Amino acid sequence: MVSAGDFRNGVTFEMDGDVYSIIEFQHVKPGKGAAFVRTKIRNVITGSVTERTFNPNDKYPSAFIERRDMEFLYNDGDLYYFMDSESYEQIPIGKDVLGDSFKFVKENMICKVLSYKSNVFGVEPPNFVELKITATEPGVKGDTATNVTKPATLETGAEIKVPMFINEGEMIRVDTRTGEYMERA
Repeated sequence: MVSAGDFRNGVTFEMDGDVYSIIEFQHVKPGKGAAFVRTKIRNVITGSVTERTFNPNDKYPSAFIERRDMEFLYNDGDLYYFMDSESYEQIPIGKDVLGDSFKFVKENMICKVLSYKSNVFGVEPPNFVELKITATEPGVKGDTATNVTKPATLETGAEIKVPMFINEGEMIRVDTRTGEYMERA
């Protein structure tokens, strides 16, 4: 059991038959009246985000989210196949479960597959990936104003903004959480 007074970012708990994860929390102690906890919570299964206040004494059962390292093998239409590297078991996951940051994942990358009671609800790619640039315009000499960027297409098909000095065929490091260029690889 976890009490609302112990809420922290990332804590998962069950409430009303659903599983929620804390995104943001704030303990509020008004000058008059009882203290409360203002939170922003995400439904782990559906992905919907709601704001809610809790009494700090409310207790909820903890929810254990299983995070398994699995290798992305290939996709077949809307199904993406992952393999457990210990048991060699392969599982298909629907495209709707993957999320936006999956566009930076290429075949044979290790991802974290998130499940609750054996139901897969999400896939977390590695925080940083190294990808090759397949298409970008060449930088023009003299175009050196502060922080000038240009669009670039990566080997996975994702498009990001890169600095002017990056050329086609180079390997770069990308932060999958924000989708931003980090550095040359």
